Amino acid sequence: MKIIQLSDPHLAQPGQRVGGRDPEAGLARAIADINLRHADADLVVISGDLSDDGSPESYATLERLLAALLPPVRLTLGNHDDRPAFLARFPGLACDSGHVQSMTALGETRVILIDTLEEGEVGGRLCEKRLDWLEARLAEAAASDVALFLHHPPMPIGLPAPDACRLEPGSAEALARLCARHGRVRHLSAGHVHRPSAGQWQGLSVSTVRSTCQQTALLFENRFATADEAPGYGILLLDPEAVTMHFHQLPHPGS
Repeated sequence: MKIIQLSDPHLAQPGQRVGGRDPEAGLARAIADINLRHADADLVVISGDLSDDGSPESYATLERLLAALLPPVRLTLGNHDDRPAFLARFPGLACDSGHVQSMTALGETRVILIDTLEEGEVGGRLCEKRLDWLEARLAEAAASDVALFLHHPPMPIGLPAPDACRLEPGSAEALARLCARHGRVRHLSAGHVHRPSAGQWQGLSVSTVRSTCQQTALLFENRFATADEAPGYGILLLDPEAVTMHFHQLPHPGS
C-alpha cells in the first residue's frame, strides 16, 4: 500500500509569496510530480496548513489545484487554517463534531486524519470531542491496521523551536493512550515542522515531512530560521512485514 503525504502548502492570496516562495506553484509542482511518479498511490493526504492566511481565496486555489490530482485525497487542518472558511469551500468534510477529520478504508488498513487546529494558537490540541471521535473510529477499526495523520507532531523531534509549538502534552498523552489501547497503529505522521524526520515515540513508528512551500532550517538551538531547501513530500509504504517512509525532494523547475 502506498500513501503520499503532502503538508503545509500555505496557500495565500493570488500572487502572494510566503517565506520567499510561491506557494501555489509549490503545490502545483507537487501534484504534477505525484501524477507523474505515483498515480498508482492508494491515497494522498494533506496534513494541514492548507492556507497561510485562512482566506477564502486560498481555499478556492486549493480546490482548483486538487482537481488535477489523480489519486484520491483526504485533508485536515493546521494552525494557519480557518475552519469556517475552509468548510465554506469544502462543506462535506466536517465530521459530526464539526472538525475536519476522516477515516478511509484501504483494504485491511484504515487511514485516519485528525484535526489538531486550536483557534488562535500556534500549537495543537485535541479536545474531548476530537478524542471521543478518534476513540470511536479506532473501535470501528478494531480488526484493522491503522495509519494516523495529523498536523501537529505529538512527539518532539529534537529541534527546540518547532518542539515548543507541537501538540500540547495532555493531548499527546491522550493520543498515545488511545493508540496503545488499539494496539494496531502501524504509523503516525505529522506536518507543521516543515522538516523530514523519522523515529519512534511511545512504541509507535513516527515521521514528519517537508512543506510544499518553504522549509525550516535544521537548527538544534532555540531559534527559528528558514532554509534554502527543496520542497517535497513523503511516500509511506505499508505492508504486513514493514513500514517505510521515503522523503522525496521535488526536482528544480525545468529539470
